Amino acid sequence: MADVPNQPTKDDLKAAFKAFKKRLKLTRLEDESKLSRRPTTTGQGSGIVAIMPPNQFPQAVWDELVRQGKLKKAGQGTYELVPE
Repeated sequence: MADVPNQPTKDDLKAAFKAFKKRLKLTRLEDESKLSRRPTTTGQGSGIVAIMPPNQFPQAVWDELVRQGKLKKAGQGTYELVPE
C-alpha cells in the first residue's frame, strides 16, 4: 500500500490554503468596515484570528494542513494561520 486513498493531493492542499487565507482576509476586512459599532472609525484592525474553513474541501485537507504546521486548530471547528 503506497498511498492512503483519501490522502489530499498537493494541489488540493495549495488550493485549500489559498481559499482559507482569502476567506480570513475578507472576514477581517468585513469586520473592520462595520461602522455600526461607533460613530467614527478608529482605524483599528480586526481582532479576528480564527475562522471556519471553507466547506468545499474535505476535513482531511484541513487535518493535513495542521499536520504540516500551516494552520492550527483554534477550537470549535475554527482554524488560524500559524505565523511564519
